[in-house]
Amino acid sequence: MNLEALLAGRLAAAFAAVAGETVDPVVRQSQHADFQSGAALALARRLGRPPREVAAEVADKSDLAGLASVEVSGPGFLNLAVDDAVLATAVDALDDDRLGVPPVARPERIVIDYSGPNAAKELQVGHLRSTIIGDALARLHAWLGHEVIRRNHLGDWGTQFGMLIEHMVDLGGDAAEHSLGDLTDFYRAARRKFDADDRFRTRSRLRVVALQSGDELTRSLWRRLVGQTESTFMDTYARLGVTLTPADFVGESFYQDQLESVLSELDEKGLLVESEGALCVFPAGFTGRDGEPLPLIVRKSDGGFGYAATDLAALRHRVRTLGATRLLYVVGAPQRTHFRMVFEVCRRAGWLPPEVTAEHIEFGSILGADGKMFRTRSGDNVTLAALLDEAVERASSPAVGIGAIKYADLSGDRRSDYVFDWDRMLASTGNTGPYLQYAYARIRSIFRQADAAEAGPVSLGAPAERRLALALLGFEPAVTAAAAHREPHRLAVYLHELAVAFTGFYESCPILRSAGPTRASRLTLADRTARTLAIGLSLLGIDLPEEM
Repeated sequence: MNLEALLAGRLAAAFAAVAGETVDPVVRQSQHADFQSGAALALARRLGRPPREVAAEVADKSDLAGLASVEVSGPGFLNLAVDDAVLATAVDALDDDRLGVPPVARPERIVIDYSGPNAAKELQVGHLRSTIIGDALARLHAWLGHEVIRRNHLGDWGTQFGMLIEHMVDLGGDAAEHSLGDLTDFYRAARRKFDADDRFRTRSRLRVVALQSGDELTRSLWRRLVGQTESTFMDTYARLGVTLTPADFVGESFYQDQLESVLSELDEKGLLVESEGALCVFPAGFTGRDGEPLPLIVRKSDGGFGYAATDLAALRHRVRTLGATRLLYVVGAPQRTHFRMVFEVCRRAGWLPPEVTAEHIEFGSILGADGKMFRTRSGDNVTLAALLDEAVERASSPAVGIGAIKYADLSGDRRSDYVFDWDRMLASTGNTGPYLQYAYARIRSIFRQADAAEAGPVSLGAPAERRLALALLGFEPAVTAAAAHREPHRLAVYLHELAVAFTGFYESCPILRSAGPTRASRLTLADRTARTLAIGLSLLGIDLPEEM
């Protein structure tokens, strides 16, 4: 049950009667009541009347019988207290697999582009945020009933692959396979050779031509390289608890035979402009630091296509072929201008019609204790595998260590940077993953001592019971808001508040030492809390240990 929506619906008619027009009651949870509406204050300014007078009239016209009581507070707020019987019945009803949350009425087909590493390189800590934010959004939207298509836009094409494939040729056979086992060393060795050896550099450039022209041997070697990369990525994704599968890898190479038609369509629509030998589109409203129009380069002056052309082709394909109605690109904030330009060019080309939305889901950086980009002490990038190794070593179990990393990231506004702090994220108190996991484990320990069949109808006597019931009924609005705003932290914050409410309930309301209907009611409250934590954390991609 979404109490906010239910109360707002009841108040909307009263506000409309007073205002003579539709007014959003803006019902929110409050420290001063169960819920509060401040809409009368804004309405009073429009009507030129005292706010408390307007609020009193709205309260008088409100039909809240059997749901809640209302009183005017302060300068003109409406304080709403939900009837205990309503709360108890609503919590009782949270006994299905969805905790009473219905699927969306109008499902969309949503393509979510996330993770996006480069082939022949290990996943770095810099890939962490895109991967886990994107996966949380994919889980949320799929659970709500949308058709979600995951896309891992792998960097698996370009001039660097000539260098990498030529290095494979030089190593040959088993040596090449062994070297590919450590992608970082393999890449570094190829780069050193490319920088130091003129003949190798020349061969590498010829190998690029062979790759692009479809030479079978070169393509075969390229497929081995990409295949080894994807296998390595899947190992890390599995440890991280990410739902990406091999079928979701759709790299830059997939779009190569579509780039010429992208160019042709842009030309036919009169959008292409030649600039210093390159073919560009200059979308209106974008300028560089010098104030000059900013180009989106589709084909470079050397005749090659860059990643802007691939992004254009990918968006066109996702709308035309996949039939997407919404596109989400989970990519760091520095790419903001690039995606705004890509979306604008696609709109002008007709590839992004009005009924389809495209959104850049930007996020901030992970910082070290010094406030700079998070790196090793030697200044190297931190591999994601090494980070997960350390998490498991520091924590009591993989679920706790990896869950701590994921929760620390997802519990804050994705747009903000955050400092990576092992001590803080692994703490068993405060707004951390382990705190939520411990709350769940505590409930599981209760049910190892009690029979679940003992649970019974909820009755609310103690204030802590009532606070927990209200918290349980906040799940639906938290999930829908997290998906609607593409902000997983809204769900994470809610789950922490629920865990806090349960802790207060647990400490002041004995469960196993109570008896009769009180014991049965409190077991139901504990059961609903465990279910909510389990489903909520699974939507964030966080595992729950049975014991801690």
